[in-house]
Amino acid sequence: MAKTLTARIKDDIVLYGALAANLGIGVAKFVAAGLTGSSSMLTEGFHSVVDSGNQVLLLYGQKKAKRPADEAHPFGYGRELYFWAFVVAILIFAIGAGVSIFEGWRHIQEPEPLTSPTINYVVLAISFALEGSSWTIAVREFAKAKGDMGWWDAIHRSKDPAGFIVLFEDSAALAGLVIAGVGIWASHAFNEPRIDGAASIAIGVILALVAVLLARESKGLLIGERADPAIIATIRRIVAAHPAIISVNHVRTIHTAPDSIFAAISADFDDAVTMGNGETMIEAMEDELRAAVPTLSSIYIRPEKRENATLAPVTTATGAAGKTTTPS
Repeated sequence: MAKTLTARIKDDIVLYGALAANLGIGVAKFVAAGLTGSSSMLTEGFHSVVDSGNQVLLLYGQKKAKRPADEAHPFGYGRELYFWAFVVAILIFAIGAGVSIFEGWRHIQEPEPLTSPTINYVVLAISFALEGSSWTIAVREFAKAKGDMGWWDAIHRSKDPAGFIVLFEDSAALAGLVIAGVGIWASHAFNEPRIDGAASIAIGVILALVAVLLARESKGLLIGERADPAIIATIRRIVAAHPAIISVNHVRTIHTAPDSIFAAISADFDDAVTMGNGETMIEAMEDELRAAVPTLSSIYIRPEKRENATLAPVTTATGAAGKTTTPS
Protein backbone atom coordinates (compact mmCIF):
# COMPACT_ATOMS: atom_id res chain seq x y z
CA MET A 1 0.00 0.00 0.00
CA ALA A 2 2.83 2.43 0.86
CA LYS A 3 4.45 1.80 -2.49
CA THR A 4 1.18 2.47 -4.30
CA LEU A 5 0.69 5.75 -2.44
CA THR A 6 4.27 6.81 -3.14
CA ALA A 7 3.87 6.02 -6.82
CA ARG A 8 0.64 8.01 -6.94
CA ILE A 9 2.25 11.05 -5.32
CA LYS A 10 5.18 10.81 -7.72
CA ASP A 11 2.80 10.72 -10.69
CA ASP A 12 1.02 13.86 -9.45
CA ILE A 13 4.09 15.61 -8.00
CA VAL A 14 3.31 18.86 -9.81
CA LEU A 15 -0.19 19.04 -8.31
CA TYR A 16 0.93 18.06 -4.80
CA GLY A 17 3.78 20.56 -4.91
CA ALA A 18 1.45 23.39 -5.96
CA LEU A 19 -1.17 22.40 -3.35
CA ALA A 20 1.38 22.35 -0.53
CA ALA A 21 2.72 25.78 -1.52
CA ASN A 22 -0.71 27.38 -1.78
CA LEU A 23 -2.02 25.99 1.49
CA GLY A 24 1.10 27.15 3.29
CA ILE A 25 1.00 30.75 2.10
CA GLY A 26 -2.75 31.29 1.83
CA VAL A 27 -3.26 31.64 5.57
CA ALA A 28 -0.22 33.90 5.91
CA LYS A 29 -1.55 36.24 3.21
CA PHE A 30 -4.94 36.60 4.91
CA VAL A 31 -3.30 37.29 8.27
CA ALA A 32 -1.05 39.93 6.70
CA ALA A 33 -4.02 41.50 4.89
CA GLY A 34 -6.02 41.63 8.13
CA LEU A 35 -3.18 43.28 10.05
CA THR A 36 -2.18 45.81 7.39
CA GLY A 37 -5.37 46.45 5.38
CA SER A 38 -3.62 45.76 2.09
CA SER A 39 -6.01 45.19 -0.82
CA SER A 40 -3.41 43.47 -3.00
CA MET A 41 -2.43 41.16 -0.11
CA LEU A 42 -6.11 40.24 0.41
CA THR A 43 -6.35 39.57 -3.32
CA GLU A 44 -3.30 37.32 -3.12
CA GLY A 45 -4.97 35.43 -0.28
CA PHE A 46 -8.02 34.73 -2.44
CA HIS A 47 -5.65 33.80 -5.27
CA SER A 48 -4.05 31.12 -3.08
CA VAL A 49 -7.44 29.78 -1.99
CA VAL A 50 -8.59 29.47 -5.61
CA ASP A 51 -5.32 27.81 -6.63
CA SER A 52 -5.57 25.33 -3.74
CA GLY A 53 -9.12 24.45 -4.76
CA ASN A 54 -7.98 24.04 -8.34
CA GLN A 55 -5.29 21.54 -7.38
CA VAL A 56 -7.83 19.55 -5.35
CA LEU A 57 -10.20 19.46 -8.34
CA LEU A 58 -7.43 18.35 -10.70
CA LEU A 59 -6.36 15.60 -8.29
CA TYR A 60 -10.01 14.52 -8.09
CA GLY A 61 -10.21 14.58 -11.88
CA GLN A 62 -7.03 12.50 -12.16
CA LYS A 63 -8.50 9.90 -9.82
CA LYS A 64 -11.86 9.72 -11.59
CA ALA A 65 -10.22 9.59 -15.04
CA LYS A 66 -8.34 6.41 -14.10
CA ARG A 67 -11.51 4.37 -13.64
CA PRO A 68 -11.67 1.40 -16.04
CA ALA A 69 -14.08 1.28 -18.95
CA ASP A 70 -17.51 -0.17 -18.31
CA GLU A 71 -20.74 -0.79 -20.22
CA ALA A 72 -21.91 2.80 -19.84
CA HIS A 73 -18.54 4.26 -20.84
CA PRO A 74 -16.84 1.75 -23.18
CA PHE A 75 -13.92 4.11 -23.85
CA GLY A 76 -13.30 4.80 -20.17
CA TYR A 77 -13.54 7.95 -18.09
CA GLY A 78 -10.32 9.64 -19.18
CA ARG A 79 -11.98 12.76 -20.53
CA GLU A 80 -13.43 13.54 -17.09
CA LEU A 81 -10.05 15.11 -16.35
CA TYR A 82 -10.66 17.51 -19.25
CA PHE A 83 -14.01 18.47 -17.72
CA TRP A 84 -12.45 19.37 -14.38
CA ALA A 85 -9.67 21.26 -16.15
CA PHE A 86 -12.35 23.40 -17.81
CA VAL A 87 -14.04 23.93 -14.42
CA VAL A 88 -10.70 25.10 -13.03
CA ALA A 89 -10.39 27.68 -15.80
CA ILE A 90 -13.88 28.99 -15.00
CA LEU A 91 -13.08 29.21 -11.28
CA ILE A 92 -9.91 31.17 -11.95
CA PHE A 93 -11.90 33.63 -14.03
CA ALA A 94 -15.03 33.88 -11.89
CA ILE A 95 -13.52 33.78 -8.41
CA GLY A 96 -9.83 34.59 -8.77
CA ALA A 97 -10.08 37.41 -11.29
CA GLY A 98 -13.55 38.54 -10.18
CA VAL A 99 -12.70 38.93 -6.50
CA SER A 100 -9.35 40.57 -7.29
CA ILE A 101 -10.87 43.22 -9.54
CA PHE A 102 -13.77 43.84 -7.16
CA GLU A 103 -11.46 44.25 -4.14
CA GLY A 104 -9.20 46.58 -6.08
CA TRP A 105 -12.13 48.73 -7.24
CA ARG A 106 -13.55 48.85 -3.68
CA HIS A 107 -10.24 50.01 -2.21
CA ILE A 108 -9.89 52.67 -4.89
CA GLN A 109 -13.39 53.96 -4.09
CA GLU A 110 -12.88 53.72 -0.31
CA PRO A 111 -9.14 53.77 0.34
CA GLU A 112 -7.94 52.51 3.72
CA PRO A 113 -4.76 53.89 5.29
CA LEU A 114 -2.05 51.23 5.36
CA THR A 115 -0.16 50.29 8.48
CA SER A 116 3.46 49.17 8.54
CA PRO A 117 4.18 47.13 5.40
CA THR A 118 6.90 45.02 7.00
CA ILE A 119 4.71 41.97 7.58
CA ASN A 120 3.49 42.20 3.98
CA TYR A 121 7.05 42.13 2.67
CA VAL A 122 7.91 39.13 4.87
CA VAL A 123 4.86 37.18 3.69
CA LEU A 124 5.51 38.13 0.06
CA ALA A 125 9.12 36.96 0.31
CA ILE A 126 8.11 33.60 1.85
CA SER A 127 5.31 33.23 -0.68
CA PHE A 128 7.67 33.95 -3.56
CA ALA A 129 10.06 31.26 -2.31
CA LEU A 130 7.28 28.66 -1.97
CA GLU A 131 5.58 29.57 -5.24
CA GLY A 132 9.00 29.57 -6.91
CA SER A 133 9.59 26.02 -5.68
CA SER A 134 6.24 24.87 -7.04
CA TRP A 135 6.90 26.70 -10.33
CA THR A 136 10.33 25.07 -10.61
CA ILE A 137 8.79 21.60 -10.20
CA ALA A 138 6.13 22.41 -12.81
CA VAL A 139 8.71 23.74 -15.29
CA ARG A 140 11.02 20.77 -14.79
CA GLU A 141 8.25 18.21 -15.27
CA PHE A 142 6.80 19.98 -18.29
CA ALA A 143 10.25 20.36 -19.86
CA LYS A 144 10.67 16.56 -19.65
CA ALA A 145 7.32 16.00 -21.31
CA LYS A 146 7.70 18.54 -24.12
CA GLY A 147 10.97 17.15 -25.52
CA ASP A 148 12.30 19.22 -28.41
CA MET A 149 9.08 21.17 -28.98
CA GLY A 150 8.83 24.86 -28.20
CA TRP A 151 7.09 25.81 -24.95
CA TRP A 152 3.96 27.33 -26.44
CA ASP A 153 3.65 24.62 -29.08
CA ALA A 154 4.02 21.97 -26.37
CA ILE A 155 1.28 23.60 -24.28
CA HIS A 156 -1.02 23.81 -27.28
CA ARG A 157 -0.44 20.18 -28.23
CA SER A 158 -0.39 18.76 -24.70
CA LYS A 159 -3.13 16.28 -23.89
CA ASP A 160 -2.48 16.37 -20.12
CA PRO A 161 -3.99 19.60 -18.73
CA ALA A 162 -2.73 19.16 -15.15
CA GLY A 163 0.86 20.01 -16.09
CA PHE A 164 0.22 23.18 -18.07
CA ILE A 165 -2.53 24.43 -15.73
CA VAL A 166 -0.16 24.40 -12.75
CA LEU A 167 2.53 26.00 -14.93
CA PHE A 168 0.15 28.83 -15.85
CA GLU A 169 -1.16 29.20 -12.29
CA ASP A 170 2.29 29.37 -10.73
CA SER A 171 3.51 31.83 -13.34
CA ALA A 172 0.49 34.04 -12.67
CA ALA A 173 1.07 33.69 -8.93
CA LEU A 174 4.69 34.84 -9.19
CA ALA A 175 3.66 37.79 -11.35
CA GLY A 176 0.92 38.62 -8.85
CA LEU A 177 3.36 38.59 -5.94
CA VAL A 178 5.64 41.01 -7.78
CA ILE A 179 2.72 43.33 -8.58
CA ALA A 180 1.47 43.14 -4.97
CA GLY A 181 4.94 44.03 -3.67
CA VAL A 182 5.27 46.97 -6.04
CA GLY A 183 1.74 48.15 -5.15
CA ILE A 184 2.38 48.03 -1.40
CA TRP A 185 5.71 49.82 -1.77
CA ALA A 186 4.29 52.54 -4.04
CA SER A 187 1.29 53.08 -1.74
CA HIS A 188 3.64 53.92 1.12
CA ALA A 189 6.25 55.73 -0.96
CA PHE A 190 3.68 58.10 -2.48
CA ASN A 191 1.28 58.04 0.48
CA GLU A 192 -1.50 56.95 -1.89
CA PRO A 193 -3.42 53.81 -0.76
CA ARG A 194 -5.34 53.74 -4.06
CA ILE A 195 -2.22 52.39 -5.75
CA ASP A 196 -2.61 49.20 -3.72
CA GLY A 197 -6.14 48.87 -5.09
CA ALA A 198 -4.86 49.38 -8.63
CA ALA A 199 -2.31 46.59 -8.03
CA SER A 200 -5.19 44.32 -7.02
CA ILE A 201 -6.99 45.08 -10.28
CA ALA A 202 -3.80 44.37 -12.24
CA ILE A 203 -3.54 40.97 -10.53
CA GLY A 204 -7.16 40.29 -11.47
CA VAL A 205 -6.48 41.15 -15.11
CA ILE A 206 -3.55 38.69 -15.20
CA LEU A 207 -5.75 35.97 -13.71
CA ALA A 208 -8.48 36.69 -16.26
CA LEU A 209 -6.00 36.35 -19.14
CA VAL A 210 -4.67 33.07 -17.72
CA ALA A 211 -8.22 31.78 -17.29
CA VAL A 212 -9.08 32.59 -20.91
CA LEU A 213 -5.97 30.76 -22.16
CA LEU A 214 -6.68 27.72 -19.97
CA ALA A 215 -10.34 27.65 -21.00
CA ARG A 216 -9.32 27.70 -24.65
CA GLU A 217 -6.91 24.79 -24.25
CA SER A 218 -9.27 22.79 -22.01
CA LYS A 219 -12.20 23.31 -24.37
CA GLY A 220 -10.28 21.74 -27.24
CA LEU A 221 -9.48 18.68 -25.12
CA LEU A 222 -13.04 18.41 -23.86
CA ILE A 223 -14.50 18.54 -27.37
CA GLY A 224 -11.96 16.01 -28.59
CA GLU A 225 -8.50 16.49 -30.12
CA ARG A 226 -6.67 14.24 -32.55
CA ALA A 227 -3.43 12.49 -31.70
CA ASP A 228 -0.07 13.99 -32.56
CA PRO A 229 0.52 14.10 -36.35
CA ALA A 230 3.62 11.94 -35.89
CA ILE A 231 1.48 9.21 -34.32
CA ILE A 232 -1.03 9.47 -37.17
CA ALA A 233 1.82 9.16 -39.68
CA THR A 234 3.13 6.06 -37.86
CA ILE A 235 -0.32 4.41 -37.97
CA ARG A 236 -0.68 5.19 -41.68
CA ARG A 237 2.80 3.87 -42.47
CA ILE A 238 2.27 0.56 -40.62
CA VAL A 239 -1.09 -0.13 -42.27
CA ALA A 240 0.09 0.92 -45.73
CA ALA A 241 3.12 -1.41 -45.46
CA HIS A 242 0.96 -4.54 -45.67
CA PRO A 243 1.04 -5.98 -49.23
CA ALA A 244 -2.73 -6.53 -49.37
CA ILE A 245 -3.48 -2.84 -48.65
CA ILE A 246 -4.10 -0.87 -51.85
CA SER A 247 -4.31 2.46 -50.03
CA VAL A 248 -5.03 3.97 -46.62
CA ASN A 249 -8.03 6.23 -47.08
CA HIS A 250 -7.90 7.98 -43.74
CA VAL A 251 -6.70 7.70 -40.15
CA ARG A 252 -8.95 9.45 -37.64
CA THR A 253 -7.93 9.66 -34.01
CA ILE A 254 -9.20 11.17 -30.78
CA HIS A 255 -7.74 11.33 -27.28
CA THR A 256 -10.06 9.64 -24.80
CA ALA A 257 -7.53 10.44 -22.04
CA PRO A 258 -4.03 11.99 -21.90
CA ASP A 259 -2.46 8.56 -22.49
CA SER A 260 -5.30 6.85 -24.40
CA ILE A 261 -6.07 7.16 -28.13
CA PHE A 262 -8.91 5.79 -30.22
CA ALA A 263 -8.03 5.26 -33.89
CA ALA A 264 -10.44 4.62 -36.77
CA ILE A 265 -8.72 3.54 -39.99
CA SER A 266 -10.26 3.17 -43.44
CA ALA A 267 -8.20 1.13 -45.89
CA ASP A 268 -8.75 -0.26 -49.39
CA PHE A 269 -7.95 -4.00 -49.32
CA ASP A 270 -6.97 -6.04 -52.36
CA ASP A 271 -10.09 -7.70 -53.77
CA ALA A 272 -8.29 -11.06 -53.72
CA VAL A 273 -8.18 -11.07 -49.92
CA THR A 274 -10.77 -13.43 -48.45
CA MET A 275 -12.85 -12.65 -45.36
CA GLY A 276 -10.84 -15.06 -43.21
CA ASN A 277 -7.50 -13.75 -44.44
CA GLY A 278 -8.71 -10.18 -43.91
CA GLU A 279 -9.63 -10.89 -40.30
CA THR A 280 -6.22 -12.45 -39.65
CA MET A 281 -4.50 -9.51 -41.34
CA ILE A 282 -6.44 -6.94 -39.31
CA GLU A 283 -5.56 -8.70 -36.06
CA ALA A 284 -1.87 -8.70 -37.05
CA MET A 285 -2.01 -5.00 -37.95
CA GLU A 286 -3.64 -4.17 -34.61
CA ASP A 287 -0.91 -6.04 -32.71
CA GLU A 288 1.76 -4.19 -34.70
CA LEU A 289 0.08 -0.84 -34.15
CA ARG A 290 -0.20 -1.36 -30.38
CA ALA A 291 3.46 -2.35 -30.22
CA ALA A 292 4.50 0.79 -32.10
CA VAL A 293 2.04 3.14 -30.33
CA PRO A 294 1.30 1.84 -26.78
CA THR A 295 -1.21 4.63 -26.15
CA LEU A 296 -3.62 3.15 -28.72
CA SER A 297 -6.40 1.87 -26.48
CA SER A 298 -8.95 1.13 -29.24
CA ILE A 299 -8.40 0.44 -32.94
CA TYR A 300 -11.05 0.14 -35.62
CA ILE A 301 -9.92 -0.89 -39.11
CA ARG A 302 -12.59 -0.70 -41.81
CA PRO A 303 -12.12 -2.24 -45.27
CA GLU A 304 -13.46 0.35 -47.71
CA LYS A 305 -13.02 1.09 -51.40
CA ARG A 306 -10.97 4.22 -51.94
CA GLU A 307 -13.54 5.69 -54.32
CA ASN A 308 -16.28 5.24 -51.70
CA ALA A 309 -14.31 6.63 -48.76
CA THR A 310 -14.54 10.15 -47.43
CA LEU A 311 -10.93 11.30 -47.47
CA ALA A 312 -9.65 13.47 -44.65
CA PRO A 313 -7.89 16.73 -45.52
CA VAL A 314 -4.12 16.93 -45.39
CA THR A 315 -2.88 18.32 -42.08
CA THR A 316 0.39 19.90 -41.14
CA ALA A 317 2.56 18.46 -38.42
CA THR A 318 3.58 21.50 -36.45
CA GLY A 319 6.23 21.61 -33.82
CA ALA A 320 9.90 21.07 -34.58
CA ALA A 321 11.22 22.89 -37.61
CA GLY A 322 11.57 20.93 -40.79
CA LYS A 323 8.56 18.66 -40.28
CA THR A 324 6.71 17.75 -43.42
CA THR A 325 2.96 17.55 -43.98
CA THR A 326 1.27 14.27 -43.22
CA PRO A 327 -2.29 13.32 -44.11
CA SER A 328 -4.56 12.44 -41.24
